[in-house]
Amino acid sequence: MRGRGVNHIELSVLDYEASVAFYDALFGWLGYMSFSTLDIGYRSTYYMAAKPFPHSYIGLQPAHSGTKIDFAARPVGLHHLALWARSRAEVKAFHTEFLLPHGLVVTDAPKAYDLYAPGYYAVFFDDPINGFHLELAHIPRIAPPAAYWRWWRAMKAEERHHPDWGSIFRKGMRELPRRGP
Repeated sequence: MRGRGVNHIELSVLDYEASVAFYDALFGWLGYMSFSTLDIGYRSTYYMAAKPFPHSYIGLQPAHSGTKIDFAARPVGLHHLALWARSRAEVKAFHTEFLLPHGLVVTDAPKAYDLYAPGYYAVFFDDPINGFHLELAHIPRIAPPAAYWRWWRAMKAEERHHPDWGSIFRKGMRELPRRGP
């Protein structure tokens, strides 16, 4: 089993300078760190939640073609990018102190998503320059018992909507092919 997930993701952006200014403000509010390639053969700005090595990061590079993404049209590509929040309080504060004052499109205001995971709490919003759909989400390391109970009830409600599934827990897990011996 791998101990880490995604190493990095690089987003091609329409207006590089405006995008860097937007993401500087967003990631700065969240307490991230940033570094730049300083145009050493390519141009990128990176954001990470901790020291650069070894840690996953999000990068921005100037796009050479394309138009603003229309998230509602569900085009091929990145559906949305979710960032970790430290707490539900951070999600709420981010909404009221960053998203609303900057006039950003909030597609889903902060709320609990009991079906996703015990204690899942998030806000969804759009990047105003490129159209990327973004999320700030908090999932507690150890959710309170009431959150597990709400999650269990939400899962069971889904099972009732899909009786052909049987157990949503067994049906939802998938086996992946493994490399040979």
